[in-house]
Amino acid sequence: MKKILGLALTASLSLSLAACSGNTNNSSSPAPSDTTTPVATTETPETPETRTLKLAALETAYGADVWKEIIAGFEKANPGVKVESTIDKSIEDVIGPAMKSGDFPDVIHLAVGQPKGLTETFVKDNNLTDLTDVLSMTIPGESGTVKDKIIPGFTDTTITNPYGDGKTYLMPMFYSPTGLFYNAGLLEQKGWTVPTTWDEMWALGDKAKADGIALFSYPTTGYFDSFFYALLNEVGGPEFFTKAMHYTEGVWQSPEATQAFDIINKLAAYTEKTVPANGNKDNFTKNQQLILDNKAIFMPNGTWVVGEMSKAPRAEGFKWGFTALPAVKEGGDRFSYTFFEQIWVPAKAKNADLAKQFIAYLYSDEAAGVFAKVGAVQPIKDMASKLEGDNKLFYSIYDNGAKAAMGAFSTTDPVEGVSISDTVFGTVDSLVTKAKTQAQWVEAITKASDALRGALK
Repeated sequence: MKKILGLALTASLSLSLAACSGNTNNSSSPAPSDTTTPVATTETPETPETRTLKLAALETAYGADVWKEIIAGFEKANPGVKVESTIDKSIEDVIGPAMKSGDFPDVIHLAVGQPKGLTETFVKDNNLTDLTDVLSMTIPGESGTVKDKIIPGFTDTTITNPYGDGKTYLMPMFYSPTGLFYNAGLLEQKGWTVPTTWDEMWALGDKAKADGIALFSYPTTGYFDSFFYALLNEVGGPEFFTKAMHYTEGVWQSPEATQAFDIINKLAAYTEKTVPANGNKDNFTKNQQLILDNKAIFMPNGTWVVGEMSKAPRAEGFKWGFTALPAVKEGGDRFSYTFFEQIWVPAKAKNADLAKQFIAYLYSDEAAGVFAKVGAVQPIKDMASKLEGDNKLFYSIYDNGAKAAMGAFSTTDPVEGVSISDTVFGTVDSLVTKAKTQAQWVEAITKASDALRGALK
């Protein structure tokens, strides 16, 4: 899990917020896993006293069992309600056929940035239920509202409010700060310090190269979503980032964009050369293993990577380290993109009101505690102070000077043959292999951006 996961921060938290589960996806979403059999409750016949809620959720690194506990809590608090759940690592494939015949889940937990782009399709087709009123709902068993509970900013992003009309259609769920993960033990052994600027990063790369260690790795090119979003904030600030996300004419020829492109292209030259070959859903963990084996120093990722690699072998003295992107200049702002997952209700859901009650329950202390036990952290006030171990390190990044970035490329009507994610992030493999030049990359991004500008929602 690809991937404040503005994370999504894009996105995003996840949270890298894998985020959360592996993003990368990534995007910035949890990394893909092998398909498993759907986990479903036994279907219960409807009676006048029984209401049934159909839940579909992506199984990420947090597992499927956590949803069973959440469902049990919701059913206990709502006598007469039964939840039928389908939890699967390939949820888009599982629920797709039934939806084509008109049978929609009432609530779907599936973030943007997944390979099949199901959530994006619902957004583009205006097939979402407006969830703005959920924010004013009182959380079951508590006195406050959902809006009071959520950390400010999470419902003001281009992801949660995709149409720019002030309405929320996707509710933020688990978030994960994303940034650069590394082996803190290796740096201690070598006497190296964590770079705070890109100039310091290149200097470290040269030192590492002399020791036969690459500076950089990445699971898949999808993980460059959170990296790129944070970098755009660093080179130009939030206002520039917003222009880029809305395909503003000329934005990719600006000095700020050029600086970002230069950094990524230079980073490609410091990347372990085996990475592109393994940057796929079957072998992405090999790229993550490079960090554990001291064959590369940094990789972009989300907090979910710790769970993904928990059973993997590692170098002696290994311990996780985590940092925001280096600043573009001494004293400049450093950003950590927050990837966050989303939960939403299809426009054709039969039980939208019950779905909204279920979503409101997910922000309760009771539900948040259940999720937190498996490392799924929600954007709820004061949650970070309750964490321990590695998570306390990761979620304290914003307490240590890093700024949070959130948001993603704006939603557009479909444009045949154009995928801004594939064009921007997917090309990084070609930069590493030198199959494409920086100029070709920028030209393709500009062309895609021009095509999408007129199709903005």
